[in-house]
Amino acid sequence: MKTIKKQSFIVDVLIWAFLILTAIVILAPIVFMFTASLMPSRDILKMPYPWIPKDLYWQNYWQALRGNDGSFIFPRNILNSFIVAGVVSISTVFLSALTGYGLAKFPFRGRNLVFLLIMATMMIPFEAIMIPLYLVATSLKIQNSYIGLILPFLMNAFGIFLMRQYLITFPDEIIDAARIDGSGEFSIFLRIILPNSAPAIATLAILTFRTQWDNLLWPLLISQSEEMKTIPLYIVKFATEKHTNEGAMMAAAVIASIPILVLFLALSRYFVSGASLHSSRKG
Repeated sequence: MKTIKKQSFIVDVLIWAFLILTAIVILAPIVFMFTASLMPSRDILKMPYPWIPKDLYWQNYWQALRGNDGSFIFPRNILNSFIVAGVVSISTVFLSALTGYGLAKFPFRGRNLVFLLIMATMMIPFEAIMIPLYLVATSLKIQNSYIGLILPFLMNAFGIFLMRQYLITFPDEIIDAARIDGSGEFSIFLRIILPNSAPAIATLAILTFRTQWDNLLWPLLISQSEEMKTIPLYIVKFATEKHTNEGAMMAAAVIASIPILVLFLALSRYFVSGASLHSSRKG
C-alpha cells in the first residue's frame, strides 16, 4: 500500500513539474513581449535580459501608434483587422452552423459524399490556392478592398465539421416537437439550434477570429495601400524598417494581442467546454 502511494506521489510530482515547465515555456515569450514594451531599446538588448523594467517607458506605446513616419496609420490598421476578423467570424459561424445542421439532421442521398468532399478541402494548403484566388480577385477588381479581404474566408471546412459533429447528437425529439408546433426549418435553426450550440459557436468564433486577426499572406497579396493593410502587415513593416525601435515594436505586438485575450476571456467558459467537441462527439 505504501509503495502504491509513493509511486502515485512521484507520478503527481512529475506531472506537475512537466505542467509548470510547459507553462513557463509558453508564458516566457508573452512576459518578454510585455516587459520589453515598457523598456527603451538599449535595455532590451542587454545580456542577460532584465525581466523587470527599471522605469516604465510608456513612450513606446505612443511610438507604436504614431509609427516611425508619424502617419498614425496603426489605428486604421487595427480597425481593418477588426472589420475583417469580425465579419469573417460572424459569417463562418452562421454559415457553418447552417450547413452543419443540414448535414447532421436532414437525410438525403449523397449526404456522406458531400461531407467527405467538404472535408477533403481541408487537405489543400492555402498556399496552393493563394495565387488562383488572387487572379480571381483581380479579375473581379476587388483587390485593395474589404470585400477582397473577406470574401475568400466567409466559410471553412473546419467550421462545418465542428458544427456537424456537435449537432449530430442534438436530440431529434426537440426538433420534431418544434415542427409539430408549426415552426419552419429556418425558425427552428434560429430559435432552437443556435441558442443551444453555444459551446461549439464560441469555440469556432474564437478560432476563426484569431486566424483572421493573425492572417498575413492574403492581406499581403490583396492590400496595396497602407490604409487597407491589417495589423500583421503593420508589425512586419515596423520590424523591417531601417531604424527599428524594438520597444515600440513590442508595444505594437501587445496592442495587437489585447483583442484576442479579451475575446478568449469573454467566451472562455464556452470555449473550454467546446474545445474537445471533435473528440468527444462521434459522427
